[in-house]
Amino acid sequence: MKRYALLIAASAPLALVACTSETNAADASAEAGETSAAITAEEVAAAQKAWGEGIVAIGKTFTDEGDFKAAADEHIKKFYAYGPDATVLFKPTLTSDDQFRETFDEAMSYFIGTEGTEDKGFAIKPWTAVRWENNGTIVDSDSAMAMGNYYFTDTDGNDTKVEYSFGYVRDENGDLKINLHHSSVPFGG
Repeated sequence: MKRYALLIAASAPLALVACTSETNAADASAEAGETSAAITAEEVAAAQKAWGEGIVAIGKTFTDEGDFKAAADEHIKKFYAYGPDATVLFKPTLTSDDQFRETFDEAMSYFIGTEGTEDKGFAIKPWTAVRWENNGTIVDSDSAMAMGNYYFTDTDGNDTKVEYSFGYVRDENGDLKINLHHSSVPFGG
């Protein structure tokens, strides 16, 4: 069975360039006997938008003195593939001592902070918006990868530009989950 990738280039965000073939990714999944639908570029864009809205919601909950820990817990469970049979490769933006977050608890620490660590609570800053500019997205039937810049807007209206690479897989319920998240500040930034 041959698999074909769908490449989305971004001279403009989410501009579509498709590879043509006799067999598309959905047909390849059906031939392989896979029951889940192929991931689409539109699903990736929707997952990105929802992830950004979740980060904003965690910060707003913190500012409103609500249960921001529960909001972060829900966010991580909704968007990341942490679990006993899954691996998540997570390299957050603002880390140097503990660069990689292999567990749910390590991701939680990054998002809401842990006293005595470098984790100051990225998601509770707070941010008021997250804007995505994909450089490209690759969809390969049962997985997808996106790379580009995202911009986090603070309460003064200033944007922080961050480079990202995200990988996605579909969970047993058909939802997209992040299995790769690498963020970094641009060189010299």
